[in-house]
Amino acid sequence: MSITRRFALAAGFLAAAALPAFAQGDYPSKPITMIVPFAAGGPTDTIARIVGENMSKTLGQQVVVENVAGAGGTTGSARTKDAANDG
Repeated sequence: MSITRRFALAAGFLAAAALPAFAQGDYPSKPITMIVPFAAGGPTDTIARIVGENMSKTLGQQVVVENVAGAGGTTGSARTKDAANDG
């Protein structure tokens, strides 16, 4: 395969990957819970709240920041793992 053909093929794949993906329906249709596995008031909580506020404006849906501290982040990670799937 020639170099020109490889380049054209790679450019085609990149162009296809750059196309936006359109979700079906109005997603998200319910509030989003962002679980922060560290205590409230720290730098991680502050960044999560700033990101959550911007997500809320962009998505048009409420973003709830939930701090689940304990066990060096394991408790919050376990809460995320056990959360119900929503699509």
